[in-house]
Amino acid sequence: MTAMPVELEEPRIEEDVRPDVPWITIVWNDPVNLMSYVTYVFQTVFGYSKAKARKLMEDVHYQGRAVVSSGTREEMERDVNILHEYGLWATLQQDK
Repeated sequence: MTAMPVELEEPRIEEDVRPDVPWITIVWNDPVNLMSYVTYVFQTVFGYSKAKARKLMEDVHYQGRAVVSSGTREEMERDVNILHEYGLWATLQQDK
């Protein structure tokens, strides 16, 4: 007796795992940190110029958030952890 092949359904994955879709780190506005401190953190953590760090800080302050880095999930998890150590409110998500 020969066994009949069985068709299996493809597993459904909720999370987009395509390697070409980068992850982003977002810093959110908070009522605690001074604008000068946020600028300092962006310069220190990411090596951004004062002008770029200030522009991102202004986005955080006036728009409520700014995307400060992008890359692999692991890199963005690291960035979020570092920003948390500096007291900033940061999250990561897959870029659309």
